[in-house]
Amino acid sequence: MHVALTGATGFLGLRLLRRLLGTHRSVTVLAHAGSGDALHRITRFFEVTGAPEAYVAELPGRLRVVETELERPGLGLSGRAFQELADGLGTIWHSAGSINLEGDLPALRRTNVEGTRRVLELAAAGRARPVVHHVSTAFVAGRRREGVAYEDELDDAYGFENAYERSKYEAEKLIHAWSREHRRPVVVLRPSILVTDLPPHPELPSHPLQVIGRILHDARRTAGPGSPGPGSPGAGSPGGRPRFRLVGQPHGRLNLMPVEHAADVMVRLAGRTPSGGVDTYHVVHDRDVPVPTITTLLEQLADLSVELVATAPADPSALEALVDFYPGLTAYLTHRRRFDDTRVRALFGSSAATERVDLAYLRSGLVPGDPAPGGSLPTGEIPSAAARHA
Repeated sequence: MHVALTGATGFLGLRLLRRLLGTHRSVTVLAHAGSGDALHRITRFFEVTGAPEAYVAELPGRLRVVETELERPGLGLSGRAFQELADGLGTIWHSAGSINLEGDLPALRRTNVEGTRRVLELAAAGRARPVVHHVSTAFVAGRRREGVAYEDELDDAYGFENAYERSKYEAEKLIHAWSREHRRPVVVLRPSILVTDLPPHPELPSHPLQVIGRILHDARRTAGPGSPGPGSPGAGSPGGRPRFRLVGQPHGRLNLMPVEHAADVMVRLAGRTPSGGVDTYHVVHDRDVPVPTITTLLEQLADLSVELVATAPADPSALEALVDFYPGLTAYLTHRRRFDDTRVRALFGSSAATERVDLAYLRSGLVPGDPAPGGSLPTGEIPSAAARHA
């Protein structure tokens, strides 16, 4: 069965593409219309991550790039082109979407909800009744900060930390309605926060923690050396580093999942026969990362002394006022909930065999030239997902 993939040039999409090319002779990439560089970006990813030259040389013959507009009816294609595309597919992977945690809801709905609607229309039009694999997020669980989030739960009783979460929740509700109406299966894959130990590279897409690093670094530079001054609110720590007060829970935890392992689990799940309805899986690590590990990482990235506080300071320092520190993500520093992944464990066992996501791992994915933990290979020599997670 031929497979199509949206979001193939994204942080996760590139890893999904690598895994899909391991099980399919060719893949149709549904790229953003007008970009014109999808094949180049994909090729550079494989080159930078150490794929053999012969493998890279075969990519133009194995990838069919179709430029589409996911937010428009018919994907912006002519009626004939849309139907030909639909009829040629046996599986559709929908990985495209906006992960802007600071975005406004209307814009996020256009991308994440309407984009999903158009992919479902493509699936409905296909003569072969292609199965849809939809990449959602474990954070559709919303603002519930304690307890356990289960895979079959999908409600808005707790509200949401940001518009991104709500848009992904609404996309899942749309999927359930479509599945019931058409009596068709959909596989929903909910990863947690995806990370990597691959050092940053200008030609590779970044991940959420890299955004945090850039914000802190830019704010620190703008505030100037030694800011704030001794005796002022948020004054420097005894070690001479500026103190930065950040709302968070000292006993909190975050689930961070290595992106290569997440892609591997997703493609393995796709090999199973779907139930006929909506099958939902949490693709998460079985060991959460303590919030103090995240704050230590931030201290090292920006040469700060981070102090976790219960509420936002009423007297912010110049640095604290300047940052306003990416609240779409930092809200998660107050979370202590756990994501249940019983279904994945029952099929594949514990994910403990994958890399341990600790301070050294996270630094490797954020600091150029940092040695990766456990003797990982440097940039340009990254092995395949199968080799990394055998």
